[in-house]
This record gives sequence, C-alpha cells and structure tokens, in this order.
Amino acid sequence: MEDLLASEEESFRTLSEGDTVEGTIVSITKNGIWLDLGKFGGGLVVGPEIRDRSVIADLKAGDSITASVLETEYEDGNALLSLKKASREKIWTRLAKMVETKELVSLRPIDANKGGLLMEIEGVRGFLPVSQLSTENYPRVSDKDEIQIRLSGLIGRPMDVIVLDADEKESKLIFSEKEAKKNEMSEVINKFAIGDKIKGTVTGIVDFGIFINVNGVEGLVHISEIAWDRVEDPTKIVKIGDEVEALIIGIENDRFSLSLKRLTEDPWAETAKQFKVGEIVDGEITRITPFGAFARIHDNIEALVHISELAEGHIKDPNDVVETAKKYKFMILSIDKDNHKIALSLKAVNEKEKNKTSKPEIDNKKAESKVKTEAKKTKEIKKKAIKEEK
Repeated sequence: MEDLLASEEESFRTLSEGDTVEGTIVSITKNGIWLDLGKFGGGLVVGPEIRDRSVIADLKAGDSITASVLETEYEDGNALLSLKKASREKIWTRLAKMVETKELVSLRPIDANKGGLLMEIEGVRGFLPVSQLSTENYPRVSDKDEIQIRLSGLIGRPMDVIVLDADEKESKLIFSEKEAKKNEMSEVINKFAIGDKIKGTVTGIVDFGIFINVNGVEGLVHISEIAWDRVEDPTKIVKIGDEVEALIIGIENDRFSLSLKRLTEDPWAETAKQFKVGEIVDGEITRITPFGAFARIHDNIEALVHISELAEGHIKDPNDVVETAKKYKFMILSIDKDNHKIALSLKAVNEKEKNKTSKPEIDNKKAESKVKTEAKKTKEIKKKAIKEEK
C-alpha cells in the first residue's frame, strides 16, 4: 500500500525550480534544444548554453540527458532547462563522494601563487595549499617569492591527489597530495624503527634545522642534533641535494626526527671523564649573565657558576665578583653527562682557602694554651715537693 501511495504521489508531482530531470532530446536547432520530459511535458534549452560546444558536443536527437529546471513555465508550456547546471551539480555530487572514498586522481596544476597550486577537475577549479604538498614537492624556503618560483615549477606536471574537501555552496574544492601519499608513507615508516641508521637527501635548510627526504618521508634534523658543537648556520654544514646519513631518534605524525651528531662520538662526554666532583679546576670566565657566569675549564667545555656559588651572601650583579677573560679556581659541584652540564663554585674554593689560612692560628692558640697549662702543672708540682721536704 505504501509503495502504491508513493507511486501515485510521484505521478501527480509537478516540476519545481531547481529540480533535476531526465529527458529525451527531440530536436536540436540553432535556436535551442527540445526535450521530452515524459509526464512533465516538454523542456527547452536556450541561450548561451547551446553555443557552448563543451555542453552540446556529441548530442543528437534520441539521446537521454539530465537537465536542471530554471523555470517551470517558459514558452508554450515548456520548462526552461539548463544542461550546464545539471552537469555541474552532478560533478559536485561525484566530488563529494570522492571526499569519502579518498579516490586517487592524477591532475596537472594550471597555475600557482604563494599559497599553493590551482587545479581543475571536470571543469571545476580547486586549490591545493602548500601545506598539502608531499615531502618531495614542499618548498622548504622562507622567502615568499622563492616559494612561488618553486611552485611555478610544478605547473603542468602530473600529480596524484585526493579531494580533501568539496563544498558546492561555498564553491570550495581542496586537493591534497600529502594525503594521497599517506598510505605510501606509512609503508615506508613501518620499515624503520628508532635507532636505525638511514640515508636521505637534503631538501630544505632553515634556521632551526635541516629537512631530509627519506624514501618519500620527511625527516627533520633539529639544529641541536646537527653537531656536538654549537651550530649557528646549518648551511655551513650541508647543502640542498646532499646525500647524508642520519640516525632515527623519533617517529611521530608520519615524520622522522633525525640526528647527525649521534653517529659520531660525543667529544664533550669523553673530555668530561677527566673531571671529578669535588675537584679544584682552573677556569676562564667567558660570559657573564644575570644568573651567574660561564667558565671554560677545557677547550670544548664551558661550565656554569650560578650566582649563588660566586660568593657568600646575596649578590645583585655577578660583575661585582668576576670579570670576563679572567681566570679563577673553581670547585666542581656536579657533572651531568646526559645534558652536557657541569656546575662550578667559586665560593667553595674561597671558603676552603679561608679555612686553610685560619687553621694554623687556631693550632698556635691551642699550643700556647697547652704550654701555659703544662707550666702551671710544673709550678704546682714544685710547690708540693718543697712543702713535703719541709
């Protein structure tokens, strides 16, 4: 009964603006295309559309096509139709489905700007942001003009992408190359583990480190992991295009964290082995900060003298106690090999020297007291002896 009622309702349904209908082409003339819409009567396509070869190409009488209703009553009771609008709606429906299925498509960028690449699929233009480029194509540069130059080099080159977002109302279509290669990257990542040594190509150099392409997966060598010594400019260590070896020290968000320095011995740790806590060492002040001073105790080791370890009592300014380039003796308070830190104390050395100086004075007083005590005892003994004789 429900099916019967639904069938009857459909038979009485009338056309409304915006509807999509199926029709059969009756005739095609220079003035328009006439369609038989069955129970809805006739339809007519006129205007610029019939002069657009992309719309009417290969159409002939007898073909079944889909059209959108622009007006329900236009001429002689025929509905005014649009093939282009129907086609566009059909495309957006397909694009929305592609977002869900993550269907892979090969497209060629048709233009570029500083933000990304312009692409087109079935007549609909979309955008691929820089952030959605794969590791291979991502422009690892900070200059915006250089970014556009590199993106322009991708125009016309085929790229595998997926539709990341499709919103017909907003006319927004976003592509992603990075997501298209996600499975491929996961397969590569799963072949490696933390502690593995890898080979890769330097793809970018920035202030905070070096980017390396490892079989299509991005790896970052932070500036602190480039060398054991302080690195001010990574471009003095490597160049773009260099093949390098690195150690995997972390895997997160489909990206490797890498280290170059950990493939070599740590010179700091080797040198630190010669020092011991409690030892007195010579050090030259290299830097003075509000919280203390740094002293070089070896060619490749600088240690911290905290402000509280400079002298007894409260100190407002370390400059009141020590001078840059001047040498002092320090006591080693602690050695942290993992974090490359040695703590020193100037105060402890001064206290030790003070105690050493004051000790003889204390000993002399004790000796003097002892002599007096012995003399007093001797005197008393003599008095007792004389008394006994009497």
